[in-house]
Amino acid sequence: MDDEGTIMVFAPVPQLTVTIEQQGEAPELHVHPGGQGIWQARMCSALGASVTLCAAVGGEVGTVITGLLEHENLRVRTVTRETDSGWYVHDRRDGQRTAVVEHPGVPLGRHDLDELYTNALAEGLRARVALLSGAAGPRVVRPDVYRRLATDLNAHGTSVVADLSGDHLTAVLAGGVTFLKVGHDELIEAGRATDDSDEALLEAAHRLREEGAEAVLISRAERPAIALIDEEALLVCLPPLQAVDHRGAGDSMTAGIASVMARGGDLRDAVRTGAAAGALNVTRHGLGTGHRDAIAELAQRVELTPIRA
Repeated sequence: MDDEGTIMVFAPVPQLTVTIEQQGEAPELHVHPGGQGIWQARMCSALGASVTLCAAVGGEVGTVITGLLEHENLRVRTVTRETDSGWYVHDRRDGQRTAVVEHPGVPLGRHDLDELYTNALAEGLRARVALLSGAAGPRVVRPDVYRRLATDLNAHGTSVVADLSGDHLTAVLAGGVTFLKVGHDELIEAGRATDDSDEALLEAAHRLREEGAEAVLISRAERPAIALIDEEALLVCLPPLQAVDHRGAGDSMTAGIASVMARGGDLRDAVRTGAAAGALNVTRHGLGTGHRDAIAELAQRVELTPIRA
């Protein structure tokens, strides 16, 4: 492995994001590369990690994504796929995010997937942490890809961080996860938790541990998150901040965790940094953005409170 701050982000099918905003009299058009893995990679880089992004892009949209990625502070390894990349158009002129039209991308074909897997495995073996992110649609990447990648990376000593849901979550657990972050709503939707109470989510966290996650963090929107680290259950509490856009907070949280782990940091410090990164992200319009010094300051204000049985 190269150095303690290296992270490979597996972002299989990034999207082109087009957002319309209006702060004054004239509307504004914002065009960026996006999707869960892009936002996570951007935040990891902002926190000082050396990030390699592995992705597949294709079609006219993919050409635009590739050009925009050149302006990100990331090392990028892309596969030119045979089918089209995903995209979306969102309207935020009234302050709320409204989806005008969206397309998650065409499912990856076998040849494209083989090339992407090879890139991700090679870069993951060079990194201290591999962050496995999902696609915009569940059918775009087959779940078993995550099981295989997690299994192979674990076998060679790379720490695996995952932020997935549904069948993709089940698959990556079978391969083994060093740190799993998941949203409470995703657990309820999958039938892994009955509700968002401390008791129900803590029970779900223990089951996730049994299935293959060494440590677990369950985000819970504006309520304190729940962490399970070294058999200790913790409430993750942060003083509230004025929110501009809740979208992307969970991805920033995952990125904060991965960044601390990449430096060899303590998992509790990783949770504090992740909570701070997620909290700061909601105060900004840009997804996966934030300043390192502000996140470090906020992290000192995160309280980890043991949950009593």
